[in-house]
Amino acid sequence: MNIKVTVKQLGRKHPVLSEQKIEIAYEDSVISLKNLLKLIVQQQVEEFNAQSFELEDEDSTKIPTDNYLNILTDTGKVGFGSIYNLKKADVQKAQDNAIQAFEDGMFAIFYNDEQFSDLGQTIDLSLQHTFTFIRLTFLAGSYW
Repeated sequence: MNIKVTVKQLGRKHPVLSEQKIEIAYEDSVISLKNLLKLIVQQQVEEFNAQSFELEDEDSTKIPTDNYLNILTDTGKVGFGSIYNLKKADVQKAQDNAIQAFEDGMFAIFYNDEQFSDLGQTIDLSLQHTFTFIRLTFLAGSYW
C-alpha cells in the first residue's frame, strides 16, 4: 500500500523532506499507529541497506558547490553524501528506537490535522491523507 509522508522540523518554513510516497507491506485499510511506525521504519531500513557502499579515497563528486555550501551551513549540517559506516542497519533495533522516540515525545505524528498521542490508536488508511512527522526540538537554558 502507498502512503504519503512529509517530515518537518519546528521553526522551519519548508519541510525537511517534501511529500513523498512510501510503499509499505500492508494491505488492510485499518492499522494501529505502532504497526504503521514499524512498517515505515522497516521500509526505510530496507531502502538504506539496499544502497551500495563504495569506498572512495576522495569525495570529489560529492563536494558541494559554493552556492550550496552556504545553504548547508545555514541549516547547521554539512553532508557530502558519502556513507562512511559500512554496517547495515538492524530493522528490529530501528523499530524499537522509533517507538521509544515516539513515547518519549521526540516527534509528533499528524494524519490530516489529527495528532496521534497513543501507539494503540487506529488509522484508516483508505482516506489517503498525508502523514506529517514533526521532529520536536527541546530548548536548553533557564530563566535565571
